[in-house]
Amino acid sequence: MLLPVALIACHKEEQAVANVAQGAVNAQQKAQAAATEIDSQRSELARIPLPTKSMYVDVHEPGAWLNPFLSVDADMITLRVTMQDAIPSTVGEGSLLRPDAARRQELQLRPKDLTAALIALPPGAWHYGRVIAVAESPLASRKDSPKVRRNVEAVIQRLNDLGIVVEEWPAR
Repeated sequence: MLLPVALIACHKEEQAVANVAQGAVNAQQKAQAAATEIDSQRSELARIPLPTKSMYVDVHEPGAWLNPFLSVDADMITLRVTMQDAIPSTVGEGSLLRPDAARRQELQLRPKDLTAALIALPPGAWHYGRVIAVAESPLASRKDSPKVRRNVEAVIQRLNDLGIVVEEWPAR
């Protein structure tokens, strides 16, 4: 009578060990796939040159920042981009005929879409090189402050993983 019970117990233990081993293999495959995806995203962003700090070190106002600017909220991220001027001549640049604001665009993104949006930006949108400004949204409510801060930290970590230099700005 004990022999069938012992065989059943051993079989269940073998199944449990096999399930744990299969779970470990699946986790390893997912980690390899994620690492491969990050490597391909990094290579796509490598077309943007490294940042030149001397070009942006004196920029202290968000409106004067020419590179992509992220404003992080509790559930959304606002990506502000200033596109490159289509006219190569400097005549009339920034004047009433060619205002800088006409080249500025704002996009509302879900956090999971941030990487794809940054990869889709043309190299001309990165005036200072591969650097991006990140700030907490000034429109976020005070009760959402902890969630906004966690989102900012997650965004910064993601940008660092992609090889993008982050300039964190205080909330205004």
